[in-house]
Amino acid sequence: MSSTSNRHRNDIYGDLKGPDASETVPAIPAATVLLLKEGSNGADVLMLHKNSKMAFGGMWVFPGGKIDQADFPENGDTNKAAANAAVREAKEEADIDIDQNDFVWFAHWSPPPAGQAKRFATWFFAAPVLVDGPISVDGGEIRDFEWINPAAALEKHAVGDIDLAPPTWVSLYHLARYESIDRILEHFNSEEPRVYETRVVEQEGIRIAMWKEDAGYGVWDAGIEGPRHRLLMKPGGFVFEHSAVEY
Repeated sequence: MSSTSNRHRNDIYGDLKGPDASETVPAIPAATVLLLKEGSNGADVLMLHKNSKMAFGGMWVFPGGKIDQADFPENGDTNKAAANAAVREAKEEADIDIDQNDFVWFAHWSPPPAGQAKRFATWFFAAPVLVDGPISVDGGEIRDFEWINPAAALEKHAVGDIDLAPPTWVSLYHLARYESIDRILEHFNSEEPRVYETRVVEQEGIRIAMWKEDAGYGVWDAGIEGPRHRLLMKPGGFVFEHSAVEY
């Protein structure tokens, strides 16, 4: 169990588990989509405010949810099922119709083994919104929505105005590096989907999420010198170090 008493409020990863932890309950397959449209200061992304009583309650998220059995095609293709789920969830959560032919699959996130009571392994897609229609949320599961510039969302998180789970935060960081939708999608199309198989460790009272490119990832030791691909979940704010990976 973690000894940290002052964790960041958006550290979603539960008690720390080491290299011997077993995945007793498989993570739930899920999918989400980052919907993009041109705003006054570059690309904006659609974000939804979750009801505090739901999974990831109170956080700002992208449209998405678990993959249902009905999302699977006859050939059982899980990637296709994930895209189908993202389309369905965007309609259910925001009443927006999107075409998965415009999707770019850019990431897959897995949580640490046995670190959370409810864990999701999630496909992340990005897509432009070609028809700028109205957004409608139900006021139940989703309380509100906003088209927001990614850099502005990160600034709001830094001062505590909004809550973002680490995968959402890193995805926004990705978007904020590029000024236009074309540049974002060009970047995502130029790379293979990035796999984030998260490991969480603690160093000097700070919990750190690490990924495989990090020098300390293989030995579960954040103190190892070398390339970095990690998120420091400091109580006062997230700090992203990624010398091992170009963003």
